[in-house]
Amino acid sequence: MNSRFSRAALAALALAAACSNEQPTDPGATPDITPEASRERGPDSHRGPGFLITATNAVAGNQAVVYPRAADGSLGSPASYSTGGNGTGGGLGNQSGIALDEDSRHLYVVNAGSNTISVFAVRGAGLALKQTIASGGTRPISVAVSDRLLYVLNNGGTANITGFRVRHDGTLLALSYSTQPLSTAAPNASQVGFNRSERRLIVTEKATNSLLSFRLDEDGRPGPFEVTPSSGMTPFGFAVDRRGHVLVSEAFGGRPNESALSSYRLRRGGFQTISASIPTTETAACWVAVSGDGRYAYVTNTASNTISGYALSDRGELSLLEADGISGTTGKGPVDLATRPGLDYMYSLNSADGSISAFRVNRNGSLVTGTMTSGLPVGSNGLVVF
Repeated sequence: MNSRFSRAALAALALAAACSNEQPTDPGATPDITPEASRERGPDSHRGPGFLITATNAVAGNQAVVYPRAADGSLGSPASYSTGGNGTGGGLGNQSGIALDEDSRHLYVVNAGSNTISVFAVRGAGLALKQTIASGGTRPISVAVSDRLLYVLNNGGTANITGFRVRHDGTLLALSYSTQPLSTAAPNASQVGFNRSERRLIVTEKATNSLLSFRLDEDGRPGPFEVTPSSGMTPFGFAVDRRGHVLVSEAFGGRPNESALSSYRLRRGGFQTISASIPTTETAACWVAVSGDGRYAYVTNTASNTISGYALSDRGELSLLEADGISGTTGKGPVDLATRPGLDYMYSLNSADGSISAFRVNRNGSLVTGTMTSGLPVGSNGLVVF
């Protein structure tokens, strides 16, 4: 084996370990969210109860796991529901393995081990399985739903995106002529998502350091992609803020303390950089979320077990909140982040120790650590909150 190949292989393995979370199990607990922090809450707090959902990604049968969420942000005892498909039991190197359509009250879950998508009706704080359908490719890892359209990212075999129409009952119908290849057969893609303000689909590719955008026609079918080089290496997860700015994490191949977050606006021809590779100072930035009030962005640093927070301006400009890059400390291998508009809590799924960390998001963007909930299988994947 030559030295160049050795270095490349080691870098790839390091990133896989960092962002796929195959780390030793080490559950722990943190203090409850302090009542004093209520003084810092934003003006649009959503204080009512709801629920939080993740998926086990288990090889012997994937399950959706529903936690009731109290008004104080704490989580109750979970209930599990079979997806009718299988997971992989390990990290998927993805963001958005599950998606919730709040308008129709339906949940969509990828089954990466059996190449299917499961559809659940949300009934109260419980689920009812309605459909398990082929994903249109191999190893589905990311799913996005908007305006009665659903797209899945298939990252195995010859990677592609495939579209579905969402029927009135929430079930899926394959959308003809919607399957599109990515920039190469094996780009090691991470996420698919909508930018509704531009009527586009976005895909991040780690192996090619590229951002893809697909313009959708009136029927929701994508045209040929436009490709833009990423500002930094290894673009991973992304979030779209309420003004349509696209915030993309950069894992920089898992190199220690070199991760970053960039922001872009979509223009004809691709992405235009706003803030270029603003460092987290941490390792393996992978998943991105925007606060419920839209003023802050957060990134999980999977190999550092931390969250980095950024101020997010109306123009999409980013600035790190803490000089050391640490806004919060999580369990082992934090992956997906979840919050929603009007909610002053944020949750992190820690896939390497099967836990969920809760945080209160203060008015100034700082995080107050809450109770850690444990008991999920290692390798769990995907997170939504309502």
